[in-house]
Amino acid sequence: MMLAAPLFTDTRLEEIHRRLLAYYGRPPERDLWDPLKQFIYSMLSSRTKTEISLEVIGHLEERFGSWENLRDASIPEIEDAIRVVTFPEPKAINLKTALEEITRRCGSLSLEFLKGYRTDKIRSWLERFDGVGVKTSAAVVNFSTLRRRAMCVDSHHLRVTQRLGFVGRSADARETERRLMEMAPVKWAPEMLDEHHSLIKIHGQQICAKNHPRCGACPLLDLCPAGAGEERASG
Repeated sequence: MMLAAPLFTDTRLEEIHRRLLAYYGRPPERDLWDPLKQFIYSMLSSRTKTEISLEVIGHLEERFGSWENLRDASIPEIEDAIRVVTFPEPKAINLKTALEEITRRCGSLSLEFLKGYRTDKIRSWLERFDGVGVKTSAAVVNFSTLRRRAMCVDSHHLRVTQRLGFVGRSADARETERRLMEMAPVKWAPEMLDEHHSLIKIHGQQICAKNHPRCGACPLLDLCPAGAGEERASG
């Protein structure tokens, strides 16, 4: 017996992706890092601008020479090396603790063994560390050489998704990712999910800003309940 096809297929995410791609162009191709480097970067990049985070990860590699040396450095030394990121004090503690714990659990400072795990197991394993939430675990599995299906929801993605009405105003990153992955076509490979994340991030930075969204210039205006309300208010 054949099952009936669904009565409704939500294609809004595909349409949003198509419009943003036409508006902004294709984002630069990501330089894939190994899982450990991506883990370190993602732990430090929370609430910090991308250019600063990239500068810091490069500085750590140059200053310490290896992640083992970073692990073995004192907390004040790590804090000094990452002082330009947001909240360097707790991040230094969480980073050193995580690197020590990875070494203790795995026998060496490497996350290459995660390649043999299911995606959900990788993420639950990573999220046991202090300072590691759903955004960081998604970044590690999707942005690194692991290249698994996940949608990294940062503050821009959360804001845009809420304004589009896909989730409620109180939704967190985990709930938002779950909803977006329900909407994302099964055919979207990890690379496409990464590209979608990048397009939404660019859109949040350039058009759908936190305090002063430029709704009149938005290519998604007719799809956005919040933007339509802004336009009526300003008109």
